[in-house]
Amino acid sequence: MNCEQAREALSARIDGEDQSTATGPLDGHLAACAPCAGWATRAQDVTREVRLQAVRVPDLTATVLAAVNADTHAAGRRDHGRRRRRRSALRIAVAAAAMVQFALALPLLFGADLHVAREIAVFELALAVGFAFAAWRPQWARAFVPMAVVLAGGLAVIGVVDVLGATAHPWHEAGHLAAIVQAGLLWALARTQPPVRLHGAAVVPA
Repeated sequence: MNCEQAREALSARIDGEDQSTATGPLDGHLAACAPCAGWATRAQDVTREVRLQAVRVPDLTATVLAAVNADTHAAGRRDHGRRRRRRSALRIAVAAAAMVQFALALPLLFGADLHVAREIAVFELALAVGFAFAAWRPQWARAFVPMAVVLAGGLAVIGVVDVLGATAHPWHEAGHLAAIVQAGLLWALARTQPPVRLHGAAVVPA
């Protein structure tokens, strides 16, 4: 076996390929040929270094974080859009309640003969103005919620007591359900607004 044949056989052995050359003659040549023995040592060292070389994995941290931030921003925009549509619908509903309140109170103010009826009409008009202002400036809707809730609750309790005492007709008292609906709409509108800061203090939504 000459040096060329020996080195081809050595290369096949290092690579794990099928060897057509017997190992006995190859080992005998390496024992007798110092250049081929040195070549074999260097070839084995190079092969070992190549096989043990660390695989470089690309750093995808920035790409992953960018994708997560994009998804977060997209979800935030969708939520903001839903909140805006809900707030707009509630503002329209509160404005409609104010218009109904005004339409019912105005004829009573000028057409009633009783003094107490006209006083009630003035109160109804004031309430309509409050609802209209809340629809116009929803960030202040929270300030009107206690008044609307007390009014709705008081009318509901008085209505039940009067109906049970047979001093009022159920159909007449059923009209007070409108006040409960109005209070609910105002409360829902107030919850869509961020806290309003007054002199450094935050008014937290209910």
